[in-house]
Amino acid sequence: MMTDSAARADLKRLVHLALEEDLGAGDATTLWTVAENAVGAADVVAKAQAVVAGCDAFQVTYELVDPAVRVEPHMPDGALVEPGEAVLSVKGPARALLTGERVALNFLGRLSGVATATRRYVEAVAGTGARVIDTRKTTPGFRRLEKAAVLAGGGFNHRMGLYDMVLIKDNHILAAGGIEAAVNAVRGRNIRGLPVEVEVVDTPGLEAALRAGVDRILLDNMTPTQVSAAVATVKVWDGPRPQVEASGNITLDTIRAYGLAGVDFISVGAITHSAPTADFSMRFRS
Repeated sequence: MMTDSAARADLKRLVHLALEEDLGAGDATTLWTVAENAVGAADVVAKAQAVVAGCDAFQVTYELVDPAVRVEPHMPDGALVEPGEAVLSVKGPARALLTGERVALNFLGRLSGVATATRRYVEAVAGTGARVIDTRKTTPGFRRLEKAAVLAGGGFNHRMGLYDMVLIKDNHILAAGGIEAAVNAVRGRNIRGLPVEVEVVDTPGLEAALRAGVDRILLDNMTPTQVSAAVATVKVWDGPRPQVEASGNITLDTIRAYGLAGVDFISVGAITHSAPTADFSMRFRS
């Protein structure tokens, strides 16, 4: 895992790219309409209910635009904000406030959208014992930020990338010659002791994964009834019980049924790849 300093350096690189994309040769409108010595203050206000995430990215944006800008968060990541409530305030050189506005709001809106979507799925499985987890279906370059937003929304992270967990999926199984062959090949090379998960789509695959003794079994594109039967099979298996994850086209309307089926985890790609952006505006004080 990366250190906090390394993660912050990654964030700064990403924000720098976003600013470079937006600014180009310079903010012509602001430079030509706002006096160089003008100062200002503004509040960032929610336009709809949302779970806040991305305050750090917002702050880093202004650090890079102009260190003279002061950002004051009013609530932490994970807080529920209502329409009209201020999430942050900014003050400093007016040119800098205007130049950084869109990039800062883009980060805040995108990440708060992920946190808000996650919270809805988490609330839908409350009391079932299932944990909502993310996937690798993230915006390129934004994975670490979006996975932090999932945590802010009350969810949990699956693997960060291809390097911190083994997930043997259908194409790996086909290429290796079967589930047990794939798992055995991993065991011979897994000197770092990475957790091993196998994707299964039917009862024979489930039984093969159980025989292989993996850490987690992913039940892919099964109905809640099929998942319930698979969980029952795992519970009576004569050996170590792997964790069980359900995945595949699970929606807000169906997720509770999967939670009630007894799985440990439900992975939902939609909380990152399809999360609507939360709506915030920056309102200058007169």
